[in-house]
Amino acid sequence: MKIGIRLGGSFMLLTLLACVLIIASILTLTRIGQHWDNFSGTVLNKQDYATQGYIKLGESVHNFKNYILRGKDYDQQFLADMDAIANLVAQYRKLGVDDPKEEALLQKISSGERNYRQALAKVQSLKAAGTSITDIDASISGADKILGAGFAGLLAIAHENTNGTGQKISAAISAGKSIELGVGVLVVVLAAALATLATRSITRPVREAVQIAKTVAAGDLGSRIEVTRKDETGELLQALKDMNSSLQRVVGGVRTGSDTIVTASTQIAGGNLDLSARTEQQASSLEETAAAMEQITSTVRRNADHARQANAMAGSVSEVASRSGLVVSDVVSTMDEIQASAREIAEIISVIDGIAFQTNILALNAAVEAARAGEQGRGFAVVASEVRNLAQRSATAAKEIKDLIGNSVEKVETGSKLVKDAGATIEELVMNVRNVTQIMSEISAASGEQEAGIEQVNQAIVQMDTVTQQNAALVEEAAAATEALKEQARRLAESVSVFRLGVGRMA
Repeated sequence: MKIGIRLGGSFMLLTLLACVLIIASILTLTRIGQHWDNFSGTVLNKQDYATQGYIKLGESVHNFKNYILRGKDYDQQFLADMDAIANLVAQYRKLGVDDPKEEALLQKISSGERNYRQALAKVQSLKAAGTSITDIDASISGADKILGAGFAGLLAIAHENTNGTGQKISAAISAGKSIELGVGVLVVVLAAALATLATRSITRPVREAVQIAKTVAAGDLGSRIEVTRKDETGELLQALKDMNSSLQRVVGGVRTGSDTIVTASTQIAGGNLDLSARTEQQASSLEETAAAMEQITSTVRRNADHARQANAMAGSVSEVASRSGLVVSDVVSTMDEIQASAREIAEIISVIDGIAFQTNILALNAAVEAARAGEQGRGFAVVASEVRNLAQRSATAAKEIKDLIGNSVEKVETGSKLVKDAGATIEELVMNVRNVTQIMSEISAASGEQEAGIEQVNQAIVQMDTVTQQNAALVEEAAAATEALKEQARRLAESVSVFRLGVGRMA
């Protein structure tokens, strides 16, 4: 049953008992009022009429005796007193006469009033006859006794009625007190019982709820809350039970989450350390690659310079061969040797051409490797080695070309006398020299392109080195953030550790 219904029922019961107490008091006061109304409206009036009658009787006796003694108008006053007594008796009867004794006394008074009137007539006759006052007094002696006895009886009855009314009022008051006392005691007992029951039914579960709240506040979430009531306190205990269960789930989830965060942050920290080490290694490798590429760039630049110089020299040779064409007729045998040298030059130039081609391919490979150089850049070392070998071969070939060209010049000088005989051969030599010049121009252009490509690769490596250093800085920041997260998770775990989830709830 709800607390409000219990309290409302208790208050209604107490109110009903209070109404009973009020009704009993009203009934008691009503009975007292009835007795008082009867006393004040009947008994007191009758007593007043009896008292007035008794007084009028005394006045009538006084007037009667004065008439006997003095005569004059005392007889009229006496008759007026008798009329007043008769009127008082009539007024008395109007109040109601239920008591036979009272009725007998009223009849006695009426009879005494008539006899007293007759006594006056007798006195008047005796006075007219000249009877002495002593004889007159003796003849009417005791005429007023009947009236006196009647009024005395009425006064006695009035006194008895007064006492009876007082007793009735006292009895009504006593009965009212008894009823009111009984009802009051019943109200007090019921109020105390209801207050005790209501207090116990409220304070016990409230104390239990307070104890549960204190237990939860102390961090113990393992309390077993049994809800057996259906009132507001039962709802309170059910709410506390639900709150405790929710706190168990939340704290368990937070604890598990904090442990997971600690584990994950530890793993992240380890991964960041590994990543930082690898990033540092990558940065170091990129620095080494950048240095190697710088050397390759220098070598390629030198090769390009050499190729340009060879191109210029080939141009000069072509001009010399053209001028020598006029005197080749007498140097046929010498021109044969020059032709052989020219063939060797062609072979060397072919080698140089192959080297340039391979250098171009390696430049392309270097570009590809530069695009892929996101891990360690080991391919750049291989490319750099191959480019270095090719550069050496290009230098050797250029040297051989230079030597051969020198030999050709010496032989041309020796066979200048025979140039007329070797005109055709010289023309062929001039053509070959022109071809060499063209090839050297192509080599020079390829070397320029190679230099530009190597420069781009070098710039890309520099950019990669910058990005790698930025990545290293970001890794350090991530490591610091992970460490801060780990510390916060540890503090969160320490904060949650004050809660005890109870047996079977730690998982």
